[in-house]
Amino acid sequence: MTESNSNGHGRMDVDGNVPDVEQLKQAQGGNGEIDESLYSRQLYVLGHEAMKRMGSSNVLVVGLRGLGVEIAKNIALAGVKSLTLYDPKHARIEDLSSQFFLTPQDVGKPRAAVTAPRVSELNPYTPVGVHDSDSLIGDLSQLKRYQSVVLTDTPLKDQLIIADYCHQNGIYLVVTDTFGLFGNIFTDFGKNFTCGDPTGENPLNGIVAAIDSEGLVSALDETRHGLEDGDFVTFAEVEGMDKINDGIPRKITVKGPYTFSVGDVSGLGEYKRGGLYTQVKMPKIMDFEPLSTQLKKPELMISDFAKFDRPGQVHAGFQALQEFAEKHGGEFPRAHNEEDAVEVLKLAQNIASKSEDKPELDEKIIKELSYQARGDLAPMAAFFGGLAAQEVLKSVSGKFHPIKQWLYFDSLESLPTSTPRSEADCKPLGTRYDGQIAVFGKPYQDKISNVQQFLVGAGAIGCEMLKNWAMIGLATGPKGKISVTDMDQIERSNLNRQFLFRPKDVGKLKSECASQAVQAMNPDLKGKIDMMKDRVAQDTEHIFNEDFWESLDGVTNALDNVEARTYVDRRCVFFHKHLLDSGTLGTKGNIQVVIPRETESYSSSQDPPEQSFPMCTLKSFPNRIEHTIAWAKDLFQTYFVGPPEVVNLYLTQKDYLGSALKQSGNEKQTLETLREFLQTDKPSSFDDCVEWARMQFEKQYNNAIQQLLFNFPKDSNTSSGQPFWSGPKRAPDPLKFDPNNETHYTFVLAAANLHAFNYHIKSSSDRAHILSVLDHMMIPDFKPDPGVKIQADEKEPDPNANNGAHDDEQALERIAKGLPQPKTLGDFRLEPVEFEKDDDANFHIDFITACSNLRAENYKIATADRHQTKFIAGKIIPAIATTTALVTGLVVLELYKIVDGKTDLEQYKNGFINLALPFFGFSEPIASPKGEYQGPEGKMVIDKLWDRFETEDVTLRQFLDDFKKKGLSVSMISSGVSLLYASFYVASKNKDRLPMKMSQLVEHISKKKIPAHQRNVIFEITADDMTDEDVEIPYVMLKLDAKK
Repeated sequence: MTESNSNGHGRMDVDGNVPDVEQLKQAQGGNGEIDESLYSRQLYVLGHEAMKRMGSSNVLVVGLRGLGVEIAKNIALAGVKSLTLYDPKHARIEDLSSQFFLTPQDVGKPRAAVTAPRVSELNPYTPVGVHDSDSLIGDLSQLKRYQSVVLTDTPLKDQLIIADYCHQNGIYLVVTDTFGLFGNIFTDFGKNFTCGDPTGENPLNGIVAAIDSEGLVSALDETRHGLEDGDFVTFAEVEGMDKINDGIPRKITVKGPYTFSVGDVSGLGEYKRGGLYTQVKMPKIMDFEPLSTQLKKPELMISDFAKFDRPGQVHAGFQALQEFAEKHGGEFPRAHNEEDAVEVLKLAQNIASKSEDKPELDEKIIKELSYQARGDLAPMAAFFGGLAAQEVLKSVSGKFHPIKQWLYFDSLESLPTSTPRSEADCKPLGTRYDGQIAVFGKPYQDKISNVQQFLVGAGAIGCEMLKNWAMIGLATGPKGKISVTDMDQIERSNLNRQFLFRPKDVGKLKSECASQAVQAMNPDLKGKIDMMKDRVAQDTEHIFNEDFWESLDGVTNALDNVEARTYVDRRCVFFHKHLLDSGTLGTKGNIQVVIPRETESYSSSQDPPEQSFPMCTLKSFPNRIEHTIAWAKDLFQTYFVGPPEVVNLYLTQKDYLGSALKQSGNEKQTLETLREFLQTDKPSSFDDCVEWARMQFEKQYNNAIQQLLFNFPKDSNTSSGQPFWSGPKRAPDPLKFDPNNETHYTFVLAAANLHAFNYHIKSSSDRAHILSVLDHMMIPDFKPDPGVKIQADEKEPDPNANNGAHDDEQALERIAKGLPQPKTLGDFRLEPVEFEKDDDANFHIDFITACSNLRAENYKIATADRHQTKFIAGKIIPAIATTTALVTGLVVLELYKIVDGKTDLEQYKNGFINLALPFFGFSEPIASPKGEYQGPEGKMVIDKLWDRFETEDVTLRQFLDDFKKKGLSVSMISSGVSLLYASFYVASKNKDRLPMKMSQLVEHISKKKIPAHQRNVIFEITADDMTDEDVEIPYVMLKLDAKK
């Protein structure tokens, strides 16, 4: 029996393990549906269609050393129909340098057999089996049961046989290997491979302002369209030129940032107004050549443009290593052995001379490749494991652009220069670190084992980071220590990419579970990890105090928000600590290296602010689903969060109406909320909640729309004579409630249950009962109010802006007096709803989805399903395990350099990657900004970011004199919000302060004691140098006495 995949190739469907497949069907409810609670974050990267294609694919991974297990881990987490592992070779102690699912007890056992059960724990929906065969090339037909095959740790002669068979039989192939700090990947996805979505970016869309007779399209309000030559678009809602709304994709030519041409539009009509354009993702068809052809004439992708000529050289070098191994009984060159390196060089020169491109070989690089051939580094396995797994997912899903066809990458800059590397230093010692010692030498291994490192965050990046640290032996020595902090508990949606966690861990602390998992991976870490559960912030500076920061060698961020990253960055700058920061967004990832006194810090540059929408667009004139979702989320707050909080303040805060309310400036609204929630609409049963919800539907989707159309009828014009309802303004229609319409009903169901939650009333989902309550309701007719004013444009003043100033004091007084007194209500309190996007039973996303889609119906905007609404409303960061693995690999390659003590910025690499394209961009970190001033001994250069002046707790007079000696006349000193000294103060004011010690002065002016745990105070100063120029100088740190 065959099945067709996205590329139309026939596939042999051989179900190797029937019980596993049945178990899978049961786990998915037997209907092939995707478990959104587990795959939530990955679905936002790949989409449902790509995930379903993956779910019908069988994948074979060959070779289960560090690289193979990394690929297997990432594919298992991603979810495929079945994952099969093949590696009959016996595990060796040096495999533990990067193979995190092997233990010392597994040495001597077949790698695949001991690894498979541990990989199978990662995902209940991915059955994991072992390919039972003594030789893959003995019976190639057995490969027909797989859609995709990955080869690692496989001799080249076997690679060629398997590759030719896969090419002839339409089986996707990925080949990848690492040798120390070198690695490569090759892909062959056959002839006519269809890539359905080469970029993974959301299709662009916009509003049409005009289409002329030549087919030139202008975007509304000079909005950049973002399209490129050769893109395709479709049109809708264009008036006059009606035939262009035929849904046929049209190829465009960009004419400018706000205009593009669709070519000939004759016969399509004459444009009048309106219209929307939407980009259409067109599939890309590619042809791949087999490995045997590509070896001779490789199509090379560049991974690092600073090493433009390297891929061709290393391509010859990798073949030379394989030839060497074939001549020496399968053994690669000995670590740092000169004799073997000379032989490899000769082989490489011979291969290069016969190749078409004849690359010029750098002797040092080829010899280095030979020296490191037995090296096995966890971060290189992580990099290529993430990359190869993503290529497998591309092959079976057709989503994202594949690597075509070779990619080489090295990180020779990570080699140490502070410790020796010789054959004696790099020889195997029979330890789990031998794979790393082969590259860096034993002295460097000792160095890395005595590092004290702080990991902030134990989520997706944190888990991968700890795994890498465990493999490389970080902090396993007598002086080594790892501190990990994360305040979060494990949720089900974390299991799809935070691979140290299992279903049994849900609800437990991330920092504890992750730390325990890596101690099991490498028992040398036992007693070396300090597990913490506090967030790193200003309010925990008594925990993460000066002693804590001073003890660290460096810090690694694994955080998911800018605020926390910025705070950690500021502390690292203050304490002069190295910082490694990284982040991912779907298939995109970045890393930044911060070196004290050398580079910029994380806070030196900022991301653009989040997109926000004009208020009048959200209130009255939405034209995109994002607008209705933002409005719905605001309504969620207005109904279920704000009012209960106001009621509780009224019930608990003394004289709330007399003090806090009057200062707030929205007295009328607050009093009406209190009256509504404590009197007029206070429910006593769930039925009351249903009635309240039904009235809210009427108010929002009928009455408000009728009022809007009363103020601005559909045929009205603006003052300039243009139709009012045109361009971005879409004319709405009121909705008539229909209990049989699922969206209408869901709105009432969700709103009633959330209202009931506020009042501690038992919830209900009894449809028959809810429909019966709705059936007995009388809905009053609505008549628009001529007195209501609505803002028509964001540029115009809001006609309701000053309404509060004219509120009738007596009317407000009457409402206030009519409210029940707090003491009469005893312990009565409302329960505000805390928005939680990942609990599918709490009605939060159900309410926002129904609420948004009903408004979209009003305005004839295409609706969004629950999944997409949750993504936008919950501001979910899309995530996939492949990117996380690759990015942490890059971070650890930079950590090697920091541990070595490198200060040459050219050796470090900041990186940006996008696995969808795929794209790799590496750059030297930007140097920190420098300044200068004129001192007594000439020009003084200062580092504006890292430098500071330090002072003992001297008097103010001494402080000023000390700066005078540096050639600086201080004109102002401040600490926080306290101004301690200013040259423009009257003499008597400064005279009293001059004899005071600086710490005394701070306490005197701020009227606050300096906290006991604080060992320093920061001063900001302004000063002139010896040329009377006002100069920008660093802050001053006052070092307090130990007794303080």
